[in-house]
Parts: sequence; C-alpha cells; structure tokens
Amino acid sequence: QQTTIEPMFKSLYINLALALLFASPAQVTAFAMKPSSPTQKTKLSNYLGTIPEGPPDAILGIAEAFKSCTDEKKVNVCVGAYRDSNGKPWILPSVRKAEERLLADASANKEYAPIAGDAAYVGLALGFAYGADADLTNTAGVQSLSGTGACRIGGHFLAKFVPKPEGCDTVPIYIPSPTWGNHIAIFREAGMDVRRYRYYNSKTNRLDYDGLIEDLKEAPDGSVILLHACAHNPTGCDPTMDQWKEISKLVKTKSHHVFFDSAYQGFASGDAEADAAALRYFVAEGHQVVLAQSFAKNFGLYGERTGTLSVVCANAEEKSAVMSQLKLIIRPMYSSPPIHGSSIVKTVLTDEELTTEYYDNCSEMANRILAMREKLVTVLKDVGSTHDWSHVTEQIGMFAFTGMSSDMCDELTSEYSIFLTRDGRISLAGLNDGNIEYVAKAVHAVTDGKSITS
Repeated sequence: QQTTIEPMFKSLYINLALALLFASPAQVTAFAMKPSSPTQKTKLSNYLGTIPEGPPDAILGIAEAFKSCTDEKKVNVCVGAYRDSNGKPWILPSVRKAEERLLADASANKEYAPIAGDAAYVGLALGFAYGADADLTNTAGVQSLSGTGACRIGGHFLAKFVPKPEGCDTVPIYIPSPTWGNHIAIFREAGMDVRRYRYYNSKTNRLDYDGLIEDLKEAPDGSVILLHACAHNPTGCDPTMDQWKEISKLVKTKSHHVFFDSAYQGFASGDAEADAAALRYFVAEGHQVVLAQSFAKNFGLYGERTGTLSVVCANAEEKSAVMSQLKLIIRPMYSSPPIHGSSIVKTVLTDEELTTEYYDNCSEMANRILAMREKLVTVLKDVGSTHDWSHVTEQIGMFAFTGMSSDMCDELTSEYSIFLTRDGRISLAGLNDGNIEYVAKAVHAVTDGKSITS
C-alpha cells in the first residue's frame, strides 16, 4: 500500500511546484494568503484600536507650544533648566574640561557598567551629598537614571519592604502639596499610596509650616514622608533650620520613614554644603533616610541622566541585604546605568582643580538666578505694580512661585506669548536683561487690580 501512495504524493508535489513556477507574483501571494479551509478565516486581534489617547505632559506640552509660537517677543519661563544671560543652554566649563579629558583617554571603553553602577562615582556622589567626612560604611548606594530614576527605584523598594501601617492596604507616601508634578505618577506607578500634606499657604504665599506639622501628625505611624532637601519645587519655600529640627523630631515620634529628594544641591544657594544642611541633620539625628540625588541641575547634565539612590543602614548586614534588593529591582528595569555622565562627575570630583572650578561655576549659576529674582521684583515696582512681591525675593532656587492664578497665566500666554505653568511658577532661568522688563510689564498687566493671594 505504501508503494501505491508514494507515487501519488510525488505527482501532486510536482504539479504544485510547476504551477508555482509559472504563476504570477500576485497569484503566488493569493495562494500564500488563502485560508487552510474555506470556512475558517484568521481574525487578528486589533487591541491597539481600543487604546485611548493619553493626556500630554503639562510641562513638555508647554515647551512644544513655545517652539511653535511665531511671536518674536515670546519668552519661555516654563523650562526647568538653566539658561545663561543670553537665554542659551550653558555647559559648565568644569564639565567641558572633564569631558575633554574623557575623550582623550585612550584606555576608556564602552563596556556595561555593573547593575549598581560605577562604584567610584557612587562613592564620590554620596560624599558630595552626605559630606566629605561622613561615615558611609553602612550606606547602600546605587547609580540611577538621574533623580527620576532614583525616585522610581526608591518607591519600588519602599513599597516592597516598608511595613504597612495599621489600617493601610499599601504603604502610604506623603508628598508636599504642591510638589514636582512627576512625583505623584512615579510613586503611584511604584505601588505606593500617594497622599498629600500641606506645604504652601496661598493666602500668604509662604510655607504652610503649621499645616505641614498638623498633617504629619495625622499621618499613620510608620508612613513614608517625602521631603525636598532644598529649593522646594515649585514654591522655592524651604523650612528654616529650626523648623527642620522640629520636623525631624516629629518624624521620629511618629516612626515615619524619610525620603529626601535632592535635585538642587549647590544650585539653590551656590553653596553645596549649605544646601545639604537638612539632609545631614536628619542623618546625624539617626534617621535611616532614603535619598534620591540628581546631577541634572547642579552639574548641568540634564540629558546624561546621572544620579544616585542611597539608603542609610544600621550595619553591614543591612547594607548587604539592601544592596541585593536594589540590584534585583534595577536588573529587570534597565539592567545597568549609562556611564558618560557619571564619568564626568567622577572626573570633576576627583580633581582638585576641577572641583574648585565646579564650585565657582555652580555659584555663578545660583548668583545669576538670584539677581534675576531680585531684579524681577524691582522692575515690577518700576512698571507700576503695587502688589507685595516680597515672597518672591524670600524664595530660593530656580523658580519663583508668584501667586498668579491659572487665568492670569493663560492670559500671559495668549496675549503676551509668555509660556509658563498654570500654577503661577516662573523659571527665573528664562529671564535675562533682554526680556525681564517685557515680562514684568505683562505680569503687571494681568495682575493689576486683582489678588495674587487666595
């Protein structure tokens, strides 16, 4: 029977091959696409067509609107990046020199970094934050994708290992209101229960210290508390040192866990040591802080995504366990960090001459921002504003939280092509001698006769 069937199949294959050989391309394609059965049709899943359009990022959307604006007088006071007195991005000279050295080093390579990053860089970065003389023996630290990545890793770690307070299904993290907008999404995506504590009093345009204390008291014992290490974004309102001490005392009483986000060390006041005072005080008081550290603003390494995440541990055993868990979070997330930005920071901080120059560069940025802050208030008065703008001069860092309403901000954009976030935040880095009078006149026009407190 087998010998009868084999010739039949051979004949079938020969006929099929000949048919395909002399067929047109269209006929071959039609044959290949033909269903295996006349009654069976393959239906592809079109899940992509069911995906809703996501909302645009508020800040990046404003940046795109600024780019497309054709008004010659347009001003961007939304961007959270430093600009020089000509409105241009500025690469710090110390950073430029460090980069030139790296490019000239024939022994350099592009191998993968370890999961935890460049250990030498991490050590230098933590010394920058905690202090050159700080005992970092029991501090676990990993390289991160700037401050955003550090917050994401830290949030994942805390959500997984912090004991849930009584009555809580997930670990709560209390974030100041207002705060950097991305904080909310980062910690929510990390699996934490994002809650808010009062931080800014819009009636006085200043820190709501009493509200802050009351809300931290009401938070369940053992909650995570996010604190901006300096130059609070967006308000520029920082607690005094005496207030920091009271916050530390309350956090201890409530057994809260402290998460510091440090994005502006050195950039805030021009003095990196002074800007780290709150963080270092909490560590000295025995808090096992978690720190997200970024070198975007203070080194101007915005696009290099350079930062660290660190956890202050009690002993070597804790440090080893924490490091192992941080690596387990990082490995499936992005495997290992980029090396160029960290190499720049390492080069600067290991060379005494470059370090000195860096501190001068950082001070130059901070001083220009401070000069624009003071000049804005002066020019507002000169153009006729009768509002009390003293809160602007009392603030610190890149931003001025003006107190303007969303309607006022919308009018600034629609009528004067001045682009800013709708919470009244102005990036002082976007101001210079060429546009500050125009901006001040526009601000006066939209605020004249109206309240800038609520």
